[in-house]
Amino acid sequence: MSKTVSDQLVGMLRDAGIKRIYGIVGDSLNPVTEALTSDGSIRWIHVRHEEAAAFAASAEAQITGELAACCGSSGPGNMHLINGLYDAARSDAPVFAISSHIPLSQVGNDYFQETHPQEFYRECTAFCELVSEAEHAPTIVANAIRHAKDKPGVGMIVLPGDVAARKAEREGYAKAPLCVGRATVTPSPDDIQALASLINGSRRITFFCGYGCTGSQKEIVELAGKVKAPIAYTFRAKDIMEQDNPYAVGMTGLLGWGDATQAMNDCDLLVMWGTDFPYSAFLPHHVKVAQVDINATHLGRRVPAFLGVQGDTLATLRELMPLIQEKSDDEYLRQSLTRHAKEMKKLNAYIHHVDEDAPIRPEYITKIISDCASDSAVFTVDTGTPNIWSARYLHGGGTRRIIGSFKHGSMACALAMAMGAQAPDRERQVIALCGDGGLAMLPGDLLTLVQEGLPVKVLVYNNSALDFINLEMTAAGIRPVNTDLKNPNFAEVAQAMGVQAERLTKPGDAILAVKRWLACEGPALLDVVVDEHALAMPPEITMNQAFGFAKTIAKHVLHGELNTVKRILFGNRRLFF
Repeated sequence: MSKTVSDQLVGMLRDAGIKRIYGIVGDSLNPVTEALTSDGSIRWIHVRHEEAAAFAASAEAQITGELAACCGSSGPGNMHLINGLYDAARSDAPVFAISSHIPLSQVGNDYFQETHPQEFYRECTAFCELVSEAEHAPTIVANAIRHAKDKPGVGMIVLPGDVAARKAEREGYAKAPLCVGRATVTPSPDDIQALASLINGSRRITFFCGYGCTGSQKEIVELAGKVKAPIAYTFRAKDIMEQDNPYAVGMTGLLGWGDATQAMNDCDLLVMWGTDFPYSAFLPHHVKVAQVDINATHLGRRVPAFLGVQGDTLATLRELMPLIQEKSDDEYLRQSLTRHAKEMKKLNAYIHHVDEDAPIRPEYITKIISDCASDSAVFTVDTGTPNIWSARYLHGGGTRRIIGSFKHGSMACALAMAMGAQAPDRERQVIALCGDGGLAMLPGDLLTLVQEGLPVKVLVYNNSALDFINLEMTAAGIRPVNTDLKNPNFAEVAQAMGVQAERLTKPGDAILAVKRWLACEGPALLDVVVDEHALAMPPEITMNQAFGFAKTIAKHVLHGELNTVKRILFGNRRLFF
């Protein structure tokens, strides 16, 4: 039997190292799914929503560093991929996406489910092209794979169902090697010397590290010790920079904590390593900034850079280290670490001396999970207040990984990402930290956990509100409206789907409940009813934020919600006093 375009496609994906494809079947995809079945080397992961397929592929790619894949059928099926693929693109995750399409002969004729994927996916893909004929197919597939691996990002093919079923052409070309190792970028000697001179000539130095520091944590810490620099970091670098790091001072931004914000503002030189931190308002504009990044377009685009150096972080550090003079004065570093310890005491106000009669604090349950989880656990985090609690109370030591929609900011990512993190390694502990709003958006993939036998552990922060929006409104002086959620008992919902589940309402039961949950064989869900009035304070409160909070409190009073005000103030008193 002669090979089809779909057979050829599957063979090329197999040769590129793809082990799984996440998606939902559909008639335009039938030739592809038939080819997958015939080949047998790539597993089909049947999700309940294509958005979850894209998030899962993004997570698999981020965890493994290898090419992952997802697909959607024509029209609505492939359109559902878009949110997860935007996240993959913004997370630099190498993902190959198949957008199946209506018959080629019907394109432009307002056919059933007709869309133009190559147009609306253009912005979030590194490559997106229509496969218009069989002879064309291997060229398009190969280019999509190359672009996904090289950027890295999303490489998409738009594949009409009738073309997918045609006899394959140019079989030899399809077997050509597709993937090569990434080159190392070493800065020029002049740039290295300029950076060394800047560091040697500065007295108060702070490092700000991003995801580009992957693989160079040891060298960053060594250099920080040499120049007596505190180390701040982004959320994406948390699991990198918290390992064996005596100079860590936390994070800046709305999720921030510790001394990071002050250390970045009090220095006379801020060295940014491998970060394109997008929140310019939290970067100091009054200090000298040196920025090292492999992508030259990142240099100086968030904050003016006194010196920009294009290069891999590790390659730069290896060239730089012999030129750096060790500093003996550690006063600036000691001051930062002292302030950091003081801030940590305030931050931990609600994880010690727990009030057994009070609602469960989200800080407390997150700290328990961090303490009980494996040193190699993967945490997937929903956008919203789960981001805040994870940033502050999960520890990134060991070989732990923490991923979420950190640059795209999508809700409903944690469960789907956990599937993609778990599928390559079913022995590794994977924990999804879900908001109640996020889980309610895509709850159907709890069924995927059961059907695929993925032992993901799902936690729900159940506060019956879109809590992060509440906090944003409060800081802006707006009385929160339209953020309340009428939630089900998520444990009962999960049990109905075949997931082991438990509902937790009392702080005194938390430790044993978490241990039982993590010890479950197979997927399990813990529905934690947390304090709906728990506040997450930013690292620095501006006058505008303080005024906004006071204004919101006044509006609650004027609307006769005095009991709400009492619960907010009394429930968070340790944060203020």
